[in-house]
Amino acid sequence: MNYIATFVSQALVQSAVLETVRSILPGARDVVWLAEGGAADISFASDSPIDQRALAARLRETVVPGVDIIVQPAAGRRKKLFLADMDSTMIGQECIDELAAYVGLKEHVAGITERAMRGEVAFEPALRERVALLKGLRVSVVDEVIEKHITLTPGARTLVATMRAHGARTCLVSGGFTLFTSRIAAMIGFDETHANRLTIEGDRFAGTAEEPIFGRASKLETLRRLRTQFGLAREETLVAGDGANDLEMILEAGLGIAYHAKPKVAEAAAARIDHADLTALLYAQGYRREEFVEI
Repeated sequence: MNYIATFVSQALVQSAVLETVRSILPGARDVVWLAEGGAADISFASDSPIDQRALAARLRETVVPGVDIIVQPAAGRRKKLFLADMDSTMIGQECIDELAAYVGLKEHVAGITERAMRGEVAFEPALRERVALLKGLRVSVVDEVIEKHITLTPGARTLVATMRAHGARTCLVSGGFTLFTSRIAAMIGFDETHANRLTIEGDRFAGTAEEPIFGRASKLETLRRLRTQFGLAREETLVAGDGANDLEMILEAGLGIAYHAKPKVAEAAAARIDHADLTALLYAQGYRREEFVEI
């Protein structure tokens, strides 16, 4: 079976390092540069299925620090469906933590968020607990949070624009709130988005979210539903996320990537990006730098 190991680094990927890697990979072929000095592929072959995660971990021990490595089958690299988490994946913040700052509870809420994303507490009750603390906060605060406190993850727009230009369907799925996802999805360029709806009374938050909560099971169901809707095989799907409520959809995807993820997620996912920005997901699909669509 044919495989590809992709190496991505914000620093220079040294050819000498990659030549050392080639000696580890069975039947390794020549290095193919996707971005000179920044991203490269090495194809190799194995008579039996390999443990992609274990091999990538072994390769990470061989190369210089700061290099991300993804190992995957060579066939079907370019995906036709992309699902991504929002908070701490496509943006750099957790929106609910930023809202909590306006009621003086950011540190407290952020602690609950962190435990939920690490899988230490169940997501649904943790969300209800945090939303209750927002009761009475003006809805207009969302505008200020987006304008002043939310930053798109580097590479987010390029990733989505490039995949859409090559025919992929893109979907933002979040355990956060539609008040944020609808606008952030439009800013990045996603085709669609699914998230939780906060209950509003007048011009203020009521302290509840509509049930059922959109969490890990809903994310997985959305992936499966869209895969069926567009007649795609599992191998044609790509997922990226960072938290425990992303893990099921990451494991279900053809290529599931733990992006700057919490430890339990990074350890379980077949692929992980710890250093590079979101354009690494394009290199993982075999896109060359000159194919990127910049917006």
